[in-house]
Amino acid sequence: MRSVRAKVIAAGLVLATAGVGAWQLLPEGDDGRGSIRVGTTDVVSALDPAGAYDAGSWALFSNVYQSLLTIGPGSDTPVPDAASACRFIGQKLMTYQCELRPDLTFPSGRAVTAADVKFSFDRIKQINSDQGPAPLFNTLESVKADGRTVTFNLSARDATFPFKIATGAASIVDKDTYPAKELRKDGKADGCGPYTLVAYKAGTSVDLRPNPAYRGQGRPARASVAVRYYKDSAQLDAAWRDHQVEVAHRDMPPAVLAGLNPGMKDTRYQASGGTETRSIVFNVRPGSGAAKPAVRQAVAAVLDRSKIAGDIHKGTVTPLYSLVPAGIAAHGTPFFDAYPAPNGLTARKILKDALITAPVPLTLGVNARGVNLAEAEEIKRQLESTNLFQVKIKPVEVWGDFQKAYAAGQFDAYTIGWIADFPDADNFLAPLVGAGSSMNNGFSDKAVDELITRTQSFSDRGGAAGDFRELQRLVSQQVPMLPIWQKKDYVMSREAVTGAQYLSDGTGVWRLWELNWM
Repeated sequence: MRSVRAKVIAAGLVLATAGVGAWQLLPEGDDGRGSIRVGTTDVVSALDPAGAYDAGSWALFSNVYQSLLTIGPGSDTPVPDAASACRFIGQKLMTYQCELRPDLTFPSGRAVTAADVKFSFDRIKQINSDQGPAPLFNTLESVKADGRTVTFNLSARDATFPFKIATGAASIVDKDTYPAKELRKDGKADGCGPYTLVAYKAGTSVDLRPNPAYRGQGRPARASVAVRYYKDSAQLDAAWRDHQVEVAHRDMPPAVLAGLNPGMKDTRYQASGGTETRSIVFNVRPGSGAAKPAVRQAVAAVLDRSKIAGDIHKGTVTPLYSLVPAGIAAHGTPFFDAYPAPNGLTARKILKDALITAPVPLTLGVNARGVNLAEAEEIKRQLESTNLFQVKIKPVEVWGDFQKAYAAGQFDAYTIGWIADFPDADNFLAPLVGAGSSMNNGFSDKAVDELITRTQSFSDRGGAAGDFRELQRLVSQQVPMLPIWQKKDYVMSREAVTGAQYLSDGTGVWRLWELNWM
């Protein structure tokens, strides 16, 4: 999913609640210490699951909504959540069926039905938001509801479908409160997850209280949580040092993360082998400065990932030479194989052979938060030092505006992060370079799409490894995207809080319900 970045608000009196027309105080923990405050630089781009395909939104969705399936802690296998059981029907992997749990309710008290599940999927396809998760369901042809049974009919074999309905994209919404053909815009959320949304201030804060009616895979939430969204890593660091938050996750400044050590006072931390990646995405539409493959190949030939990792990120990231990161089956190094070291002479020859005159003018879009701008400046310096490129950085402060800008093709290239929806190589390829790509860069390739379709036909995912490697090789040739780095995931917490380690376990699920006071 798209990685996102995002002010400080004091916990206290809430003037309105989501789904409840009453004034109330924020609920306190059992010992009266109030909500656990969690700080992040992620951004919630939308409360409506049909309009969001980014890390910040999905992190919230996993707490407020439920999906039929979920990924258990530290696992790579979907397990029932809102469903009591799910399975493929027949051997073709084209019909998937789930039985809905009988004891689920929305905040209104109305029972969750199979019709709500069908409605939730149908509206994603109907609305087809540029910032939504519709590309993830490219193989979903229709959904049928019968009693508590939900049947998904697929247009092609798709062994990854169970993973897809274990994500925030498959969040179940109340058909009585969400419009069928447009996004909900009242700042409320009606889900059946571990938490109920108490209050929401866009770009600033979310207040959550435990949902006593929750039934599912996760344990019931024990403490209320106040999530605070900060503009950048410097603000998050200041909030941490001023004890304005008890937990900090995504992202502290690289220098702070590099300096973490076991002897620090009142600071616990975890660094897990995350699969967050960052890439340059090229606009390949006609008229773009990066429309010609040779331009993109020349950029790939001169990019110095190690310098970006060391100088900008202080060694907290690792150079990445494939869209599929290390730790995911079928990871390879096709970009290293093609361009083993930054080489201006190689880039010059690529441009010359394609009859392209240097310097090539390029606009580079960047969501200007935290270290992103410094990273873009380093990329500009590297490219221009060869005298082959002339780079103009176009910073955009607001994440939503940045999304709209790159979707409209306003940049020749832009940098963006990606966090796994589910732990399978398909999720680093199909939504990024496949038909209807969520990157909105105009890339389309028949051979790539055919390979993606074939990889999705293997119920034994190991059987798709060869096709995944060939896919990565094709991507390294055409360079619609250029991987830069892969990052570990860091969580910091105070000693008074338990459960923070569950916010980062490689599954992409933000388990706020595991947090509690000591």
